Amino acid sequence: MTVLRETGWAKINLALHIRARRPDGYHEIETLFAFVDAGDALAVEVADADRLILDGEFAEGLSDGADNLVRRVLALIRERYGAERVPPLAIRLTKRLPVAAGIGGGSADAAAMARLLRRHFLPEIGDAPLARLVAPLGADIAACVASATCLGTGVGEQLSAAPELALSGTPVLLVNPRQPVATGPVFAAWDGVDRGPLFTGADLRAQLFASRNDLQRPAIAQCPAIVDMLTELGALKPWLARMSGSGATCFALFDAPAGRDAAAARLVASHPHWWQLAGALR
Repeated sequence: MTVLRETGWAKINLALHIRARRPDGYHEIETLFAFVDAGDALAVEVADADRLILDGEFAEGLSDGADNLVRRVLALIRERYGAERVPPLAIRLTKRLPVAAGIGGGSADAAAMARLLRRHFLPEIGDAPLARLVAPLGADIAACVASATCLGTGVGEQLSAAPELALSGTPVLLVNPRQPVATGPVFAAWDGVDRGPLFTGADLRAQLFASRNDLQRPAIAQCPAIVDMLTELGALKPWLARMSGSGATCFALFDAPAGRDAAAARLVASHPHWWQLAGALR
């Protein structure tokens, strides 16, 4: 039987500026999304009934029920396009990315499921309609559908291309202390100060150096290990090191794979309990 495969690419926020708290409790943001060439794995087969199996290092404690985002995407697409278009499926989701980690997680998995269903059962759906369909399931799911570097505004669902950010192939190292950080409390703890918009300019590195992650301070209050990770990464000579999303994962960008790999080896020796992912930006 044919196995259909897709990857939930890890997401990072190169920058994340919080501009305002909205009356509905959400936040107006400006963020630069980028994606790593590795992540969670989906393996899907046509079956006699729907089922979801979770495995992998970070599967423990996750729901395999109707509230799982992969299953919610399946239900949403069947509701929109008809159950006769998408047969019953046996789904295996291998969780390689830590959860509550600021790198997409469930959103990346949901987007991967949407892409897989489109590719194999509903090829007429364009990129934009697919992103609009699944966007209500999470603020960053639309960005994860494309899994390409872009600018996100609104609550992160309004996307525009960022061709000046020619980052594809950039070596990247992700590090997480294996401590989950809840997104809601981190956003709620933002101090309400608008520190200005994303800097835009011709010089990529100047643009990124002038940006920031406004959730870093409240995330550190919840997970002090973020300071240790940023300190360690900064000492390994990347050209940029920052926390992603609402934490606790931090990333470092390097000029060459050798620099990334040497940094990864140093961290394995000094902090063997930290989770790592070495890859390149898509």
